[in-house]
Amino acid sequence: MPAPLFILLLIAAGIIVPATTGSFGLTVFALAVILISNPIIRIIRKNRYFGSEQFQTLKAELASVVAEHNEVVEYVEEIRTNGSFEIGSSSTGQHAHLASFENTSSWNYRRDRNVADYAPHVHNASLQVVRNASADPIKYLMKYFSIRADQDTLADVQRVADDICRLEEAVANVKVREEDITAKINPPAFILKHYRQEFWDQVGAHLSPIKVPYPQYIFQYTSAGGNSGQTTAVELTAPTLEALSATLVDKIRWAKSAAGQRALMTNKLRGQIKERDNYLCLNCGVSQAVEPHLLLEVDHIMPVAKGGLSVPENLQTLCWKCNRSKGVKVVA
Repeated sequence: MPAPLFILLLIAAGIIVPATTGSFGLTVFALAVILISNPIIRIIRKNRYFGSEQFQTLKAELASVVAEHNEVVEYVEEIRTNGSFEIGSSSTGQHAHLASFENTSSWNYRRDRNVADYAPHVHNASLQVVRNASADPIKYLMKYFSIRADQDTLADVQRVADDICRLEEAVANVKVREEDITAKINPPAFILKHYRQEFWDQVGAHLSPIKVPYPQYIFQYTSAGGNSGQTTAVELTAPTLEALSATLVDKIRWAKSAAGQRALMTNKLRGQIKERDNYLCLNCGVSQAVEPHLLLEVDHIMPVAKGGLSVPENLQTLCWKCNRSKGVKVVA
């Protein structure tokens, strides 16, 4: 290999640093920058970085942090697997799959740019219903997706609300942990750009691909000729589910039922209890003051299933590990 090319490769790999004074030095530096983008050079630099003493030292120092992160990732997957994220359905087009449709009009008369969808979460309706649903989503959600004002439905809604709330907090916690690990190791930009997955594999951290699966219910209008269409989408986020729960409780007036008590467990109340308990797990004593990324949850001391109420004196802050191990047990 010619000497000048060999020197450029060394510069590109970061083994030697060129002097940039003078036209020759600037030329060498410019060529080195171009070579850095070469995939072969990137692989050399990547291998040098992962094999460096600095990276291995930081990896060892963060081993316990990574282990805790992986446990939370497994907890997120557990919530997603065991959670409930479905309520109600529309009956429009429930048998559409039994027929086939074909537009046989001549080409110059065809206007079927909008085609109706048929699915449990899609309600095909008039234009007026679609517009009314955008103004009063809870009312129309209940009316057209068979969400009845009874105790069983309230229990289903609250199960979905609880699972989404827990999953939201857990997913956000994992993201913050990943950002913290990245900041502490502070890898070169090209590592995160080109070798992000390998970086996490080297660190030993498991990444969670899970996102919160907010159920979405759609009111859809499609004109007879398919020339126009409008939709209103209602996504069951935590605020929407809280509004739906409150509406159901008001209609059935069973606030003392188990489902009614779960409906009273709003995000606002959860935040108040955590603040009251100084963001401390009342079982094991660990706190966010010591562990900033600690995942905390609010638990009923006397479980709702056994008659417990959603009142401050029956609520406590627990870390996710203590809450998972407690289940529906009453802790003296």
